[in-house]
Amino acid sequence: MTIAPTLENVPRFDRTVLERDWEVILHGKPVSIASRYDVEDPSSGEVLASVPECSEADVDRAVRAAAAAQAAWGALPPRVRASKVRELAALIREHREELAMLDAWDGGFALPIMRKDVESGAEHLDFMADLALDLSGRTVPASENFHYTLSQPYGVVARIAPFNHPFFFASAKIAAPLIAGNAVVLKAPNQTPLSTLRLAELAGQVLPQDLVQVVSGSGHVAGSALVRHPLIRRIGFTGAPETGRAIQRDAAESGVKNVSLELGGKNAFIAFEDTDPESIANAAVQGMNFTITAGQSCGSTSRLLLHESLADAVLERVAELVNNIRVGHPLDPSSEMGPVISRAQYEKTMTAIDTGTREGANVIAGGGRPSNMGEEGYFVRPTVLAGVSPQSTIGQTEVFGPVLAAMTFRNDDEALSIANNVQYGLTAAIWTNDVGRAHRMARDVEAGFVWINGTSRHYLGLPFGGTKASGIGREASSEELLSYTEQKSVTVML
Repeated sequence: MTIAPTLENVPRFDRTVLERDWEVILHGKPVSIASRYDVEDPSSGEVLASVPECSEADVDRAVRAAAAAQAAWGALPPRVRASKVRELAALIREHREELAMLDAWDGGFALPIMRKDVESGAEHLDFMADLALDLSGRTVPASENFHYTLSQPYGVVARIAPFNHPFFFASAKIAAPLIAGNAVVLKAPNQTPLSTLRLAELAGQVLPQDLVQVVSGSGHVAGSALVRHPLIRRIGFTGAPETGRAIQRDAAESGVKNVSLELGGKNAFIAFEDTDPESIANAAVQGMNFTITAGQSCGSTSRLLLHESLADAVLERVAELVNNIRVGHPLDPSSEMGPVISRAQYEKTMTAIDTGTREGANVIAGGGRPSNMGEEGYFVRPTVLAGVSPQSTIGQTEVFGPVLAAMTFRNDDEALSIANNVQYGLTAAIWTNDVGRAHRMARDVEAGFVWINGTSRHYLGLPFGGTKASGIGREASSEELLSYTEQKSVTVML
């Protein structure tokens, strides 16, 4: 049985990180917030830390402080802003182990993966700094006079981050707004706020005071107050579809605001008969992000659509690979997958598996709690359901957990029909050696981000985002940077 690390048997440095006081930062100093809530260790269900439960007044104070800091920041040339953002990226790299440890503790994610997340967050800051000169306007020969455009910051923008890549999303989500000349108020994920609170402290060491504000607390109080704040006119959210719709409602009721959303997915991995079963099996397991976020990823290809001629061979190998994934404590070096984030997510995942089997699917891998982890924590074995009906609950509903739903098709038209017959449209993977088919399917599948003979990996500079219920807007690209500016047209009469 895996022995779970405790505060007593991890290095002293790590205990110090966890045992400290957690506060929000205002004017460069910690601010004591009277209301608190407990952050849970999903590996044990025990309390890790107490963090601020920010009120509407606390949010207002943060927004107004950010607004006061923004004017001077927005007046700087883009390349000067970029140099300061690069300093933040360098500082983040110096604190990689600390930040990764925080995410492993309060998120339950394997420590090696969180180290990569910290590096990816720093890389995203550097990437947006590279794009600083894309903020240029253009001249328009509209008449005999002189016409040009300017790209100008909104002022203070709100970013609301999800729990599943805590530090990566926290650092990546502030990059474009900062380079564009905005101040940012970042709402920390409720379940995994520690590294985001720490980011505010690090940002204060290299960026102007109050330019990056972090608030923690519940979405229906702190999050809603941020969305509804009159000084906030630009909002970016990543998370659950129902929360995204609530943000749209709050924003519409409180002003005219620009809202971008990256929401859920029930993404199709389509494997045609001319592909290699071994390659398909490996990619399908990789695409589910079992060993990255315990399957808790909106981009996971959680529907495996297999041509009926290769389904048996692929599923036999998929089951073998998934059953060999080592589930354990995220700080155990031998662990490949940790727990899901909370009891609520644990119960949702177990219910999804039970519902799938009641509706006719077969569990061919996983299917319950791992026997080596005892009764503590929210551990779920990575699970594969075969024989899933495309119209069933598990065929239509995002689990946001380690559950892969496999189904079959007979021809191209049926594959496309199954892939598109869900409310979501975030990612898709097309596997075929037929060049024409590959491009036709990529064109016709209803998804914002498509891999051909690949899966899972994202590429800086390539716009990421969804269609349908999966969201509005594109990120990780120049499109994201420009979306945090407003365009102004100027005419000079000659």
